[in-house]
Amino acid sequence: MKPVSGPYEKGVWRIKVELPDAYPYKSPSVGFVNKIYHPNVDEIFKFYILNFVSDLVNVFEVFLPQLLLYPNPSDPLNGDAAALMMRDRAAYDQRVKEYCEKYAKSEDIGAVEEKSSDEEDDLSEDEYASSDDDDAVVGKADP
Repeated sequence: MKPVSGPYEKGVWRIKVELPDAYPYKSPSVGFVNKIYHPNVDEIFKFYILNFVSDLVNVFEVFLPQLLLYPNPSDPLNGDAAALMMRDRAAYDQRVKEYCEKYAKSEDIGAVEEKSSDEEDDLSEDEYASSDDDDAVVGKADP
């Protein structure tokens, strides 16, 4: 996803959408795969939980562009970003641009995708087979 204007305009983000079993009656969760500095995006989990039911077209064409164009520091998930935005908008915009340069460059998006697909292939078939031979129990069964 690439925003059209504002301090986020030079950034490109991979977006992860988690659909609940009850979708479309329950709202999806929208997450940024790469880092973003934004008052309404959780700094650690990089997710924003929608508080309304919305179809995915609206998420990508309306909601996410509006989220990047009009951050709401009065309802923060990232308190540091919200405080900086309210205290010093120019410093906030500069920090956003730094994050865009460091974490949201278009040429890096493919690298993130390649890395995650390589990690899935780390275990060979022999390693999967040997794990079946282990008698160790991990965790406890649910009652």
